[in-house]
Amino acid sequence: MDRATPMPAMPEKNKSGLAGFLKFVVRHRALYIMLIPGLAYLIIFKYIPLAGSVIAFQDFNIFRGIWNSPWVGFKWFEQFFTYPQLRRLLFNTIIISFYQLIFAFPAPILLALLLNEVRKMAFKRTVQTIVYLPHFFSWTIVFGFTYMILSVQTGLLNSLIESLGFERINFLQKAEYFRTIIVGTGIWKETGWSAIIFLAALAGINPSLYEAAKIDGANRFRQLWHITLPGILPTIVIMLLLRIGNILDLGAEQIYMFLNELTYRTGDVLDTYTYRIGILGGQYSLTTAIGLFKSVVGFLLMVTANQLSKKITGEGLY
Repeated sequence: MDRATPMPAMPEKNKSGLAGFLKFVVRHRALYIMLIPGLAYLIIFKYIPLAGSVIAFQDFNIFRGIWNSPWVGFKWFEQFFTYPQLRRLLFNTIIISFYQLIFAFPAPILLALLLNEVRKMAFKRTVQTIVYLPHFFSWTIVFGFTYMILSVQTGLLNSLIESLGFERINFLQKAEYFRTIIVGTGIWKETGWSAIIFLAALAGINPSLYEAAKIDGANRFRQLWHITLPGILPTIVIMLLLRIGNILDLGAEQIYMFLNELTYRTGDVLDTYTYRIGILGGQYSLTTAIGLFKSVVGFLLMVTANQLSKKITGEGLY
């Protein structure tokens, strides 16, 4: 090498330490300030309460507190696993979650795809407003609507059945109809709101892909199959994995509103049982043990489903 030719300067070490991080935070301080409320919510309402999970291993007394309540090990887990009706509770919980996964989960995807095809914005916004509205109704109001439709005395559906020459059916007090009612009312209430996520994913698809597909002669169905669905596949996978992780969480509010003594056989689930023994019965340690059991099962299912999803579709939560 010619001595007159200067040696190339060594690249300056990348400042990736604490000082560089602090400069980055200061430069984007507005975004980090906006992040504070969300982090505070997670820490205060999600992480700090995890410390209270220790009462699942205690004979918790609300007057003695966590620190002074005696430790009993796995007593409450044993009591839960030996509960005579545990098989019924688990079966009802899993079967209703399975029905929701099969029928309720695809509903917002289908609605988003249909709304995405609408070109008249006024009509599209009107439909969106109508389908979003039920989300803001409480389950008490939803039960009232359902009662007006299915009531054996004054229900609209039973009036139609009677006008056709058939006998009225007591839908709300027959166990065989309970799961259908739960899944159906859930679809009606939450489909519009859940579709927002998929509409946002659809908005992120590059329009030039559709233009290129039109030039190549692809019809609407081919565009849907080869562009739209692959474009929202990551969102679908993430939402599906989150749903699988919460497969044992049905929510006590909805089911408790529709549940009665005649429908316990098919409607009593883990959440309603937890409500009865925890809120009404005051057995806080037992309900915490049930909650830990549900969390562990949900975590294992989500991890397993995530690994399968990454192998099959290449998409996952992490």
